[in-house]
Amino acid sequence: MNVLKQIMFFNRAIPVIYEVDCVVVGGGTGGAATAIAALEEGLTTLVVEKMISLGGTQTNALVSPMMPTYVKSQRVNQLIIERLHKENISTSDGTTACSWFNVETLSYVLEQLIIERKGHILYDANYIDCLKENNNISYIIVNTCDGLVAIKGKTFVDATADAMLSRSAGVRVEAGNVDGQNQQISFRFEMGGIDIPTLRHYVLSKNEQFCQIENASFFEIAMVPGKGHVLEPLFQSAYEAGDLVEEDLRYFQAFTQPGKPTVMSFNCPHIPGVFQTTSPMLRSQAVTKGREMIHRLAAFLKKYIPGFSNAYLLKEATQLGIRESYRIIGKYVLTEQDYINRTRFNDGIAQGDWYIDVHSVGNQYVNESKYTKGEYYEIPYRSLITYEVSNLIVVGRHISSTFLMQASLRIQPTVRSMAQAAGMACAYSLKANIPLNEIDGSYIKVLLEHMEA
Repeated sequence: MNVLKQIMFFNRAIPVIYEVDCVVVGGGTGGAATAIAALEEGLTTLVVEKMISLGGTQTNALVSPMMPTYVKSQRVNQLIIERLHKENISTSDGTTACSWFNVETLSYVLEQLIIERKGHILYDANYIDCLKENNNISYIIVNTCDGLVAIKGKTFVDATADAMLSRSAGVRVEAGNVDGQNQQISFRFEMGGIDIPTLRHYVLSKNEQFCQIENASFFEIAMVPGKGHVLEPLFQSAYEAGDLVEEDLRYFQAFTQPGKPTVMSFNCPHIPGVFQTTSPMLRSQAVTKGREMIHRLAAFLKKYIPGFSNAYLLKEATQLGIRESYRIIGKYVLTEQDYINRTRFNDGIAQGDWYIDVHSVGNQYVNESKYTKGEYYEIPYRSLITYEVSNLIVVGRHISSTFLMQASLRIQPTVRSMAQAAGMACAYSLKANIPLNEIDGSYIKVLLEHMEA
């Protein structure tokens, strides 16, 4: 181990193994993209990741494809798409605005984009705590296979999705809606050995209107009770026969995987009854409950759905699909009124156009239609920074917003746009000697616009 020095942590001397310009805690959708953006700006950069693959929800929770957006993508997103194409992964279906991938290739691409730019990745490393001097984070403490280690940085990025770095640094947070409930959890899985042409022919022969993709390499199926989906009678038959239970019928969706011609990824099951995703006990219960549901669904598909007779359970996600937990209270709290108003900001560093997509939390909805193509709101730089910590920026679903607004901005393309701005802000902070939380975000907006030109 390359030990630079040691520091004291609770009366223990622990080694400092890295000292870099930018420390990114969490290598998920936002963290990996932020690291690439920071490296493009010439910063020495380290990603600290608890799993052994990058991509977070995209890869470990099996959440694909990326939801559609019509706003202009940033450079970091374009770099990722280009590398997926070099790996022979088609990202466009030619009909929708979704961005497709398979998880193994995306994880590899993210890793290569970081390593090729001389970035560092510390895998299998769990964030523990941080040490502060005045309003600055000076070190983070991480648990590794060799025990506790310290990492020194100049700028820090909280890309943990649960605001773990922010909370331990004293940043105020909130979670859930007014009743303390979070969005519903999913536990996704993949099945292989599917005869997708047979499945496609069956579904389309029944005049299913849900999937309008013309490219036969891409397909999607769904079943929500009462919505007229052609698979609903098969689900009802299985329920009546005792092969499924009522909770299995609430939501079902699956997508093909480019580069994996017999595989589909399932955006289900939704775990019933778990509406507090900040509880470690309830998350654990969601895993065991979800696994039971996965095995019932897999058996049902083989028995009832054309094209699945030789299919098998290929993998379960190694991470739950958490849609919302903690959110920081930053210098600006983005609200659903900003969605309704299509609000623009002087420091608007990212654009969003996904609807307010709340999963199963009472009547917490906004009476506002989806945007038409070309409409968008902006996310201000101030929603990524805090009052409490000078050298911290936040990227991901846990930026400063209300519960409802978070349901729009949490999608992967929007998070990547935030990440581009965050990486550039870290570089500007060090170059101009201005703390991250004192930067005039309008300048970052100008830098992003010049990058697009």
